[in-house]
Amino acid sequence: MRREFKLPDVGEGLTEAEIVRWHVKPGDEVKVNQIVVEIETAKSIVELPIPWDGVVAGLMAGEGETVDVGVPIIAVDTAGEDGAPAAAPEAPADDMVPQPPAEGAVEPGVHGSPAPKEERQAVLVGYGVKTGATKRRPRKQAAPGRPTNPLANPDRVGLDAPLSSPPPPTATRPPAPAPAPAPAPAAGPAAAPGQARPLAKPPVRKLAKDLGVDLATVTGTGPQGTITREDVQAAAARAQQRQQPVAAVRAPQEREERIPIKGVRKMTAQAMVTSAFTAPHATEFLQVDMTATMDAVRRLRELPEFAQVKVSPLLLVARAVLTAIGRHPMINSSWDEDAQEIVVKHYVNLGIAAATPRGLVVPNVKDAHELSLPELAARLAELTETARAGRTQPAEMAGGTFTITNVGVFGVDGGTPIINPGEAAILAFGQVRDMPWVVDGALAVRKVATLSLSFDHRIVDGELGSLFLRDVGAMLEDPIRMLAWS
Repeated sequence: MRREFKLPDVGEGLTEAEIVRWHVKPGDEVKVNQIVVEIETAKSIVELPIPWDGVVAGLMAGEGETVDVGVPIIAVDTAGEDGAPAAAPEAPADDMVPQPPAEGAVEPGVHGSPAPKEERQAVLVGYGVKTGATKRRPRKQAAPGRPTNPLANPDRVGLDAPLSSPPPPTATRPPAPAPAPAPAPAAGPAAAPGQARPLAKPPVRKLAKDLGVDLATVTGTGPQGTITREDVQAAAARAQQRQQPVAAVRAPQEREERIPIKGVRKMTAQAMVTSAFTAPHATEFLQVDMTATMDAVRRLRELPEFAQVKVSPLLLVARAVLTAIGRHPMINSSWDEDAQEIVVKHYVNLGIAAATPRGLVVPNVKDAHELSLPELAARLAELTETARAGRTQPAEMAGGTFTITNVGVFGVDGGTPIINPGEAAILAFGQVRDMPWVVDGALAVRKVATLSLSFDHRIVDGELGSLFLRDVGAMLEDPIRMLAWS
């Protein structure tokens, strides 16, 4: 049985996704839950498993193609009841065998004149005709005066069988007059409309499609003028040679590049526009002496509890934010326009903005307020590694309540971050660098960083924003306060 796997909705409200990379190709065996393809949704890269055992019959969407949810993307020939692979359906996959002429089906493997549909045996592409228990029907006598093309002979066995003359007629009917042999295909470009298509096996057609070679322009050197892999590769090389001089001339004139807006970048753009023009933003800044925090980071790295995780200043910034949220719960809320209510969250799904090659993603640590410091360090490291590898799942980015963006890793002191939609505030953590600082009335060189807090002024007024930011700064100046206020 041939089954078609349709693009599922891997996230709430997903309508389409881009095929990023196939892990299988036609002819490969697949097992249940084997990852066969990577797709990019509007939020992240997602790996899709196949729900059946079988053999890949065809890939129905190419890499880089955007597909709507519910559209088939791969066909699989699954096993029958006796454990043997089931026969393929009447119509082979479009990307493996071109559509037959309107007047009838064509013999699989090599395309010639039409063969009666009821006499054609289904095949697995590239493996010859499947032998069945039924006997072959006698060859039909060719119509008088109509030439018979041996390539359309339905009794020919397999894709790789020699292209020979038809066998003698069966004894059940008198011998038919010998038909005139079909003329060999003329060397040169494809025939005019209405004539037979160029002769080529499905793997060769697939190769031509991948290389962008039009089989109608290729002269076949195989038996009976069949186009071989070498013919296609030679045609592709000639085409590349013809294009090189043109590319060399045009290259200096290409002053612009156009990048399609899709996937994560498209979703990010829509979210930022919605946030910027829906929530009235206000931003406050605070410079903090981070010297004590940097000392604490160094000491934490020496503890056995943190031997297997990365300890960075971001860890203590995150802990300070969680503690400050406990002191000022309104900062961890959202605005419900439909209900005309402010929803205060008594849990913290702490988002960490991460830059990836495909755009900005904001995965969050679920119930971060309940984690110990070593557990929080492990979750932050896992979250960051997954995001940079492009493996963040949609569920990991849903339900965030407060976000931290670490712009300091890019050498930036601060800025005005845009609130993640559905949240009330976002904190930007700038780079930690040596700066002159007054300590006990004397000038000293200290480790200093800038904190930037943007908040939704419908929910958070200036007083609340200032108190929250002051508390975060106080804990980073003296990490002992985290213990006192926890």
